[in-house]
Parts: sequence; C-alpha cells; structure tokens
Amino acid sequence: MFHEGELSVQEQAGVRFEAARLSGMLAPGGLSRGAGGWLAERTVAALTGRGRDGRLWVSALTGPPGFLAGLGQTLRVAAAFAPGDPLHDLPAGRRVGLIAIDFTTRRRMRVNGTLIGTEGGLTVDVTEAFGNCPQYIHPRRLMSTAVAGGVPGTFTAEEALTAAGEATIRGADTFFLGTTHPDRGADASHRGGPRGFLRVVEGELWWPDYPGNNMFNSLGNLAADPSAALLVPDFTTGRTLQLSGTAAVEWTEPGTGAPDEVTGRRVRFRPAAVVTGEHAALVAAADAHHPRRHALMTGHA
Repeated sequence: MFHEGELSVQEQAGVRFEAARLSGMLAPGGLSRGAGGWLAERTVAALTGRGRDGRLWVSALTGPPGFLAGLGQTLRVAAAFAPGDPLHDLPAGRRVGLIAIDFTTRRRMRVNGTLIGTEGGLTVDVTEAFGNCPQYIHPRRLMSTAVAGGVPGTFTAEEALTAAGEATIRGADTFFLGTTHPDRGADASHRGGPRGFLRVVEGELWWPDYPGNNMFNSLGNLAADPSAALLVPDFTTGRTLQLSGTAAVEWTEPGTGAPDEVTGRRVRFRPAAVVTGEHAALVAAADAHHPRRHALMTGHA
C-alpha cells in the first residue's frame, strides 16, 4: 500500500487512479529466484542510509558479477564502503534502500529493508523489492577492467559545494536520489535526463520531475520527510559527488518554466554536507553514447 506522502503527491498530480493499479508492486515481499538471478549479474548499485553522522547519504557499491546475492528475505552484498565514504562503517539496524542498475540493457531494481549484518560485507533483511521501467536510463558500457579493480579511491569532505562540484552537476545526465520515510525506511532511486537537466543556482540544486510511473515513491517520501541525498557520478573520470541535505517538491503551471518542465513539478535540493570521491568502476567506455538518446529522454523508446 502507498503511504500518506505518496498518496498526497498522487492526489495533487491528479493520478490517484492510475497509481492505484500499481500498488501491488509495493506489497511486502522478498526476492524471487528470477530477481536474485538478475541481481547476481549486476556490477553496480547505489545504497541509501543514514551514516553515523545522522545524515542521509547515498553511496556507490560495485563489484564483479555475484557480489549481489539475494533470495527470499535476504540480500547479501559482498562489498563495503571505503574509509572516508559517508556510509563507511554503517551500523547494523539501519534502514537502507538499494538500487541495482544495468546501464547496457537499461534495467533497474530497487530493494529496501534493514541492514542486519556487516561481517564480510552487508546483509539486508528485505521488506520490498520491485523493478522500474527503462525510461531515462542512458545506455553506457562500464569498463570491465575498472570493475575488476574497482576499489574506491580517496574521499574528501568539503566545506561547501566547490566550482569543480558545480561543473560535475552541470555536466551530469544521471544521478541517484536517496530519500526516507519515518516508517517505511530508506529508498534509492535513479534520475536521468539530457545533460544539464540537473541545475545548480547559488549553491542550491533543482531538477524537473519528468513523467514516470505515477507512484511517486521518492516525492512521496519527501512529502513526509525532507531528508535527501544525491550521488552524482562522472562516468568519464570515475569521480563522484555526494550531497546530503533537504529537498522539497515545488508545483508550478505545466509548460510555464524551462522547456523540459512539462509536468509542473520540480524538486529543489539544499545541500548541507558535501563529499567528493573516486570510483574507478564507474568509468564508462568511450563508445558509451547511443544514437537512441533522444528517444530515451522523451520517453518514446
């Protein structure tokens, strides 16, 4: 069932009926054999949780095929966050949300639950798992050599968003969004668009909310709890920008803002903490660009 935040956003967007038909996707449940098999082939995921500093963060997790192993109520992640990553030494008992993604086939799956073990990696007690459509996922091929040696590099806490960080934001066509709900826990989602769809103005970020599945899991969480986190990867260099702060949904008249603001919804994010890092496994091959990019971004692929 949808929670009160999701229902509120659905009501304001006028899509309660359309969303109700998808409510079964959020029923409590674990990982089927098919879902577990798909996860076992993945090499990239992002995880949302509250670090020891109490802030919400979303961080990258990478490894060779098999580093994600899930069936039923248990997901095991044979990877850990490096020292300096805001989620390093994440304690058991925290609610977490994970999204695994395959940029080549444009498929993604979200797995939410509670971290119950940290020995030799991460073990999650799964409460819900569901897939999302391929819309807005840019096809790209991550370099296999980077996956094999994908140990994260150094991480640096910044006092504020730097000029280099702003350049990363303006050049991004992909980022991961972390949100949370007081009862349902944490969630990690993917956001994609044309390069530059993620804006930064005077230290604040905003992006248009493109048409989607009408469930509004992330926006619904923000309606209940403004805590938010962003992970912005640079697939050319492998550098990452992690931001923790608060976000809110802003409603406008459709078609009155920027050309890509077609829904009348935008999200404004105010960063309170910034971490820069390096992740070799997030470097994409030079032939990553795909001729179907325009179709993907307009939802007609």
